[in-house]
Amino acid sequence: MVRTVWGVDSASAVSPSLYECVMNQFGKPEYWGRYLTTVENVSDGLTQEEIQFLQENRIKIMPIYNVFREAVGYRQGEITATNAIFHARRLGIPTGTFIFANIEHFFTIDEAWLRGWVDAFYPSGFKPGFYNDPVRGQFNEAFCQAVNNHNRVKEQAVLWSAEPEPGVTTKQNRPRTFAPATPDCDALVWGWQYGRDAEECPIDTNLIDRKLYESLW
Repeated sequence: MVRTVWGVDSASAVSPSLYECVMNQFGKPEYWGRYLTTVENVSDGLTQEEIQFLQENRIKIMPIYNVFREAVGYRQGEITATNAIFHARRLGIPTGTFIFANIEHFFTIDEAWLRGWVDAFYPSGFKPGFYNDPVRGQFNEAFCQAVNNHNRVKEQAVLWSAEPEPGVTTKQNRPRTFAPATPDCDALVWGWQYGRDAEECPIDTNLIDRKLYESLW
C-alpha cells in the first residue's frame, strides 16, 4: 500500500490570508505546489518572501514550471528544462528537488520534447517531473513513445496525474486509496491532483507518494 501525504497547489501566491483560508477550510497541507515564475493572468511566481513564509510554517514546496505553450521537439524540451532549472537555482531551491513541467491535456505534446526535458535535468542535480492528464489529450501516447525510445524517461521522470477528479476534500476526508490515472506503459506515478478549483479558497487538493514528498524542498 502506498503511503501518501496530503497537500495543495495554487496559481496564487501563498499570502497569510490564503494560508488561513486553507487551514480553516481544509486543514494544514504538508506541501504546497507553486509556480517558479509569473505568467500573466495564469500564475503568480514564487518569491523569497513566500518561500520564507512556507518554511516558517513547515510546509514543503513542490515546484512547477509553465512558461511554454506547446511541448514539441527535443531541443525545445532541453531549452524549457534549462529555463526551469535556472529559475529553481535563482530561488535557492536545492538540487535533488523535483520540478514539474505543467503539461495539461490542451498542450501539443510529442515524445521528443519529453526526452529533451528529462535529458536536460540529468546533469543538473534536479529531478524531472510532469504534471499531466493521462486520460485526455496527447500525453499518454507521447510519454509511452518516449519511454520506448529512452530508458532514462521511465527510470527518472515522475508523474503527477490530474485524473481522475473525485473532487476537492478536506485533509481529514482525503481519499484513502491512492488511485491516480496512469499511462499505458511503465511509469512512476507518485502524485495525484484529485480535487480541482476549490470554492472556499483558490487551491487544488493532492495526494502524493511519500517518496515524492521526501524529495521536495
